[in-house]
Amino acid sequence: MEIQIPYGKGVLTANADTVRTAGIIRSGLDSYMAVKGEKELIEDAVKTPIDSPPLAELARGRNKVVIIASDHTRPVPSKLIMPVLLREIRSGNPEADITILIATGCHRETRRDELRNKFGDEILSNERIVIHDCDAQGMVLYGRLPSGGKLWINRMAAEADLLVAEGFIEPHFFAGYSGGRKSILPGIAGRETIYANHCAEFINHRNARYGQLEGNPIHEDMIFAARKAGLAYILNVVINSSHRVIAAFAGDVDSAHKKGTAFLDRLCREKKIPADIVVTSNNGYPLDQNIYQAVKGLATAEGTVNPGGVIIIAAACDDGCGGDAFYETFRQAESACELFDKISAVPRDRTEAEQWQSQILARILTRHKVILISQCPDQMVRDLHMIPAGSLTEALDKADRILGHNKGNITWIPEGISSIVQ
Repeated sequence: MEIQIPYGKGVLTANADTVRTAGIIRSGLDSYMAVKGEKELIEDAVKTPIDSPPLAELARGRNKVVIIASDHTRPVPSKLIMPVLLREIRSGNPEADITILIATGCHRETRRDELRNKFGDEILSNERIVIHDCDAQGMVLYGRLPSGGKLWINRMAAEADLLVAEGFIEPHFFAGYSGGRKSILPGIAGRETIYANHCAEFINHRNARYGQLEGNPIHEDMIFAARKAGLAYILNVVINSSHRVIAAFAGDVDSAHKKGTAFLDRLCREKKIPADIVVTSNNGYPLDQNIYQAVKGLATAEGTVNPGGVIIIAAACDDGCGGDAFYETFRQAESACELFDKISAVPRDRTEAEQWQSQILARILTRHKVILISQCPDQMVRDLHMIPAGSLTEALDKADRILGHNKGNITWIPEGISSIVQ
């Protein structure tokens, strides 16, 4: 039985021993057959917005328009989405002054070559594109979040007559789902705001998990921020492992997003298949560009691996670790257990850089050994309290040695952030 694991822009192929294989967890995204092509799905969504007037109508009389776009870490098919948004806005107001604002959150700045890959030459050459800086001076304060943190928003978005966002919806390891309201928080929020929302108390909350919106304090902050910022219209898509659009949802930031998450929920919820070893990925490029992002795939595997079992994750990590603070936190820690306890005690208003990702990785490492197949230097992987491997074969050999026996059973999750393990 051959299994392909996404890895960077390619795949790793495993010849899965049927005797050892406990099962394979796959979402239904790849088996779902969309009745129309990608462009038609997007056009249909725009023609039938959910709980919202058409975008062209919203654009009438709105001269200063900001379209929020995802950054280089998200596989949003902006080449398909952005031309439609630009067309609809200009059909409603040909004189509209439009800015595309890249929602980086706390990520590094998106490079020009990444913008070209995302939008294509025509949009890159002819449209105004601004990259959000969460540390910029002059952000606008919108009061306080339900959590108590201050809500700081990018001034350009705050001063817009019309605020629109593109995006995609996938399971998210502490916000429940990506997309929709996340374009505002963390997308174009200030660092202080993001830190308040990603505090240790909320990350540890039992409802801050994959596929959970109801009672999730992180989601509640995010939807509040989107309403306060005046996000008037979203166009979000659902994509499969080949990054092809299989569904699209447009309209109100909450209603359209909920329709999208309900669609995704039907395809992505899978029963756990307990095993001694779980092999997974971070869905390949661009989602596996660094170790920081790869924590998402680990969080899926965490839901089905046996107590004391081993998680193997394949993530190319061509961009290295992905966060200096994240790296230093682990490099300086004596143990993952000590680190998890330390972070869990941090008050809401004392959140530090990349603390949330460190907290989740530390939680996983207190219970399981993690083997990382990547392009990173071995020492970097060890500094993060994980075990480096150069191939699936090597990783499985190491897992067996850790377990102390030769034939631990295996659950395979080829696309680690496309499945919600129940």
